[in-house]
Amino acid sequence: MLRLPTIALSILTVLCSTKVLALDWQIQSLPNTPSLRASSANFGQLWVAGTQGQVYKSLDAGNTWQAVAISSEAEGDIRDLQQFADGSVLAMTVGPGQSSRLYRSTDGGLSWQLWLQNEQAEGFFNSIDFWDQSQGLLFGDPVDGFYVVMKTADGGKSWRRIPKVQLPAILDKEAAFAASGNTLKIQDKDNVWIATGGFSASAYHSDDGGEHWQRVSLPIHQLGQTGGAYAIGLNSKNEVFALGGDFQDRPGKYPNLAKLTAQGAQRLDAGERGLRTAMACIEAICLATGKTGTDISYDHGMSWQAFSEQGFYTLAADKQTFVGAGHDGRVGILNLSQLKAQR
Repeated sequence: MLRLPTIALSILTVLCSTKVLALDWQIQSLPNTPSLRASSANFGQLWVAGTQGQVYKSLDAGNTWQAVAISSEAEGDIRDLQQFADGSVLAMTVGPGQSSRLYRSTDGGLSWQLWLQNEQAEGFFNSIDFWDQSQGLLFGDPVDGFYVVMKTADGGKSWRRIPKVQLPAILDKEAAFAASGNTLKIQDKDNVWIATGGFSASAYHSDDGGEHWQRVSLPIHQLGQTGGAYAIGLNSKNEVFALGGDFQDRPGKYPNLAKLTAQGAQRLDAGERGLRTAMACIEAICLATGKTGTDISYDHGMSWQAFSEQGFYTLAADKQTFVGAGHDGRVGILNLSQLKAQR
């Protein structure tokens, strides 16, 4: 057996530690440099999408990407994606009035059909989420003084608006953000959460599948019109988190994370490293990201540390791979086996 001198062992340890700590996102730049704001990871496929109607998919864990743009949306801005078990995909565009739309593809993105178009002049879609192939929710900006929450039972072909009287009236200077399709999250068959911001950071909670809603105050940054909650996240134990900050002060130092329960919200110390707009978890490992950087947790989101100066608008994960997407067509890939090695 080879025995190394103590000093040699120390040098070897430092070198190994340096190599491990250098682990970071594997960055790629997709064509046309879109601002990528939507992502999905499921059924062995990774999808990202953004401005100019650009959509890309990967069937090999992010090694290569195929462009499957929505040709009719050359000026459109996609902010959410939803994959289904039968291979179909929904893409949500945002904008005032009829600029907010849902498109559906049943052939892997080779063709897209307009599935829903907003007809309310003051309407603006923010995010979608689904329980299964048929049942889902859509969250949009206020119309007639109340947020728009719509429900579908046929995969998004038809929708009904939840009656206004079943939602709290919006607060003064309250706002909802179509940041990266994360402001609406379904927790389980009963519980659903919505994130809002502005001068009063809030989460809206439904415990009956989106039919009735209550407001929960959030202990995160809310000192300006662009402050507040930008995303809802779920860990692998199906616990709920709200993330946020301030769009006009992305790198600012302020509370940006809270854990949510039916009893209220608990502020978590995530290091106060700026605006965070997406969270995803694989097993006990969670990532929270924003344009200015990414944080990591090894205990289901309860404690955090800085991970990378590489940051993204949106984030998704399957059983093995994290995918982040952001400005200028940037996509980052991180494999779970690499993170376990780092720890």
